[in-house]
Formats: sequence, C-alpha cells, structure tokens
Amino acid sequence: MFKRIACTAFLLLSFAGCSLKEPTLSPQTKAFEEEDAYALFALDAEAHGQYATAAQLYAVLYEKAPRLPYRDHFFENLLHAKQYDDVLENAQAFQEQEGFNAQIERYRIRGLLGKGEVKTAEQAALALLEKTKAKQDYIGVSEIYARQKQYNTALRYLESAYDLDYDEAVLDRMAVILYVNLDRQKDAIAQLETHIRLHGCSQRICKRLAGLYSEQNNVEGMLGTYLRLYGNYPTQDVADAIARIYSYQNDMLHLKQFLEQHHSDDAMLLKLYINAKEYTAASELAQKLYEQSGDATYLGQSAIFAFEAAEDKTDPKLVAEIVEKLKTAVKSEKDSLMLNYLGYLLIDNDVDPAEGIKYVEAALRQEPGSPFYLDSLAWGYYKLGQCRKADATMKEALKAMGGERDPELDKHVKAIEECMKRLRKTTQGKQ
Repeated sequence: MFKRIACTAFLLLSFAGCSLKEPTLSPQTKAFEEEDAYALFALDAEAHGQYATAAQLYAVLYEKAPRLPYRDHFFENLLHAKQYDDVLENAQAFQEQEGFNAQIERYRIRGLLGKGEVKTAEQAALALLEKTKAKQDYIGVSEIYARQKQYNTALRYLESAYDLDYDEAVLDRMAVILYVNLDRQKDAIAQLETHIRLHGCSQRICKRLAGLYSEQNNVEGMLGTYLRLYGNYPTQDVADAIARIYSYQNDMLHLKQFLEQHHSDDAMLLKLYINAKEYTAASELAQKLYEQSGDATYLGQSAIFAFEAAEDKTDPKLVAEIVEKLKTAVKSEKDSLMLNYLGYLLIDNDVDPAEGIKYVEAALRQEPGSPFYLDSLAWGYYKLGQCRKADATMKEALKAMGGERDPELDKHVKAIEECMKRLRKTTQGKQ
C-alpha cells in the first residue's frame, strides 16, 4: 500500500497491490471481519502517543477498507511521529498513481516543513493555493511566511483568507501578528472592533480584544468588551471579570447595578448592601442565600440586618423573631459576632440578661479582650444589678478601646456610674 510503511516487517504490504481510488464503502459497511478491532487498536495507539504504531495500523485499515479517514489518520500519525521521509515518499507515490490530490499535497508540504525544507514547501504551497484558492491554503502559505518572519506577507495571505468568510480563527491570527510581530497595536484592536460591530461579539474575539486592552491597561476598553461579551455569553468568568473591573475603578454604584440585574455574585452584592447600610436589602438577600445554601451564617446576617433596618427596635415581637433566628443560626455556626449580637439583644431588651451573658461569654472565648463584647458583658452585669462587676468590666472595655467612644457606650458608662454611686450611698448609709 504505502511505500515506506510497506517495507516494515510489521505489515509486509505491497503498494502495487493497493487501490488508492476514492473510497466507495458506506460508513455502515464492514469491509473485513477485524476492521473494528484494528480501528480500536489504532485509536488506542494514537491516544497513547504511539504514532508510528498507529500509522501502521491505519495503513492496514486503508489497505483493506479504503476509507478517507483511515488515509488521513495514516498521514497525520506519520507527521506526529516525525517520519517526514515516509510522509513525502507515500504522498509522492499516492499522487503518481492517482494524480494530483489537494489534501495529499498538504501532507507533503507539512512533511517538507518538518524536514526544514522551507523554501521548497513555500513553492509547493503557493502552487497549491493557485489551484485551490481555498481558505486553508491561504492560511498554510501565511504560516510558512510567518515561520520565515516575513510577517507583512503572512498577514496579507491571512487577510485574503479572512475575506472569504470572516472566520474569527483567521482574524485572531491576524490580530496576534499585528499586535505582537508587527507592533501595530492600534490596527490589531481596530480589526477586532470592526469585526465585532459587523459580526457580533464571540467569546474568542471578545476575549482576545479584552486581553489586548488589558495589555495596554485600557480599563474602559476591557469593561466595554466584557459587557458586550456578557450580553451574548452570560458566563460566570465574564461576570467575575466585570465585577473586578468595577471594583478596581471603585465604581460601586455600577457594580451594584450590574449584580442586581444579573445576580452573578450575590455574596458580593450582599457585601455592597452592608457597606452602603442598605439593611433591608441586605436582610432579604441574606435570607435568600440561606435558603439556597443552608449556611447558617446567612441566616444570622438576615436576622441582624432585619433588626438594624427596623424603625422600632423595642418592638417585642420583632425582638422575639430576631432572637429565634439567631439562636437557630448559632447552633451550627458559632460566630462570635452573632453570639454577641444575640446576647446583647437578650440583655438590652430585658428578655433574659443571664442567658444573654452566656452568649456574650461564648463570643469572648473566641475573641478575648474585644472591647465591644466586654461592653455587652458589662451591660449584662448592670441589667442583673451587679454594679461592681459591671464597673470593672466596663473599665476593661474602655482601656481596650483606647479612648474611642460612641453614644451607646456613653449611655452604658453613665448608667453604670450611677449604679456605682447608688451602691456607695447604700454602703455609706449602712455604716
């Protein structure tokens, strides 16, 4: 069958005895009993990188079952095996018997390139293109010129290929040559932008364009490109890229609008609501995230933000609802913030100060010395009438704060001081 392969001990096939005419077998017809087995062995050898063995097996298959895929796999595996002399000899024999065949000539050209005979390959590729005017042959000629670093010539052939059907793979090669090899960055970007306006924003082209804008540190260009791409392909990686750019620009308004519209990252949107103190929206979104994930942290956040959003924070019904949610949350998620918040609610609203102290103490075990948790603990002691413990704990909290004060803390400090005054008067009276 194939000349060089025919000489191997593995096959011992005769080229002269093989018909190289176009296959007439239908895909459903088995040409010989072992055809399926040979095909499986050939595919396995190919998958394991045993290209020479695969080529031999495909030679047998094509000898017994002349199907074009077997022929093409034979040549492809010879090329992978770098058996370029075999490629050239078999391609020549094939065409001597059957006449000119464009696909076989392409294999021959690749064999010439593999051997480093670039000029001979160039002449053959130009002659082939003259006959076919096919896109793949324009690309083939371009690659040969690019290999010789003749990038302007390579670009011209790619442009001819692109003009045939506006293939984005060809355009992508053009952009790379313009940007990298010819140092024509603006032209590369203009080519991609023009294609997108006329033919739409595909993943390949828009990602290439975004990459070029990134190289130039053109943040607005990147953002515009990713937004167009997301309109056609709303994938998570594109959404993440958009979010990163808005964050980089510190454009929280547009980031929030984008996330609200597409819900591509509700966890990030929740953080934006919290930072903006939009507590009603934060509570609703945290509840949604809890229902989706079962993560108790979101349940606790939903409760906390619902309380922060409430106009009347003394409403017993509201307090009871928030306490119930937080108790559920801290059963599985011992978060110190939630523990302290729950404890403080129980203390400040006189629901159960003693129980509240236990939750605050649990928070302090996680963050010993926290001035905020110490303040809650001092307030719990105050609510139980334990003024000395409240006073000592508050002094510890004030020391940890380093002089920072807020109205809530001042209220606690004054109340505890009044408690201590009453205690001293009572003590003096008894004396």
